[in-house]
Amino acid sequence: MNIESCLVDSNILLRITRRQDPQHHIADKAVALLAGQGTILCYTHQNIAEIWNVMTRPLAKNGLGLTVNEAEREVRAIELKLEFLPDNELVYREWRRILSAYSVSGIQVYDARLVATMAVYGIRHILTFDVSDFSCYSAIMVLHPTAVS
Repeated sequence: MNIESCLVDSNILLRITRRQDPQHHIADKAVALLAGQGTILCYTHQNIAEIWNVMTRPLAKNGLGLTVNEAEREVRAIELKLEFLPDNELVYREWRRILSAYSVSGIQVYDARLVATMAVYGIRHILTFDVSDFSCYSAIMVLHPTAVS
């Protein structure tokens, strides 16, 4: 599988930072294989916001209960290894187009924003555990970590 660039979804980023997560090995192996094949792995500010939220949210509220310093250390590791795709007006305009074109509503607006970022930066692949969340977007290829080999 020859993939030039790939957006790494938040659920993958979270699992590669948590060695005790049951899906850590699967996510980590997929990321390592893609990187080893020369794929440029990317993230957005939205990814970081999503994982920061989960990392610093209390355990009692379905979070990881990390301190801000612990979350900072994990995010810095991501920033060092992956390429950042900055938000801009083009991403906003594409996101707005996608919202209308696909009748996006509710929580799916966040996934649509990732798809908009991918469109603006010419990225056709996303690595995610949530394949069904992106399956309606015909312009992208959705990769489950177990499909990467």
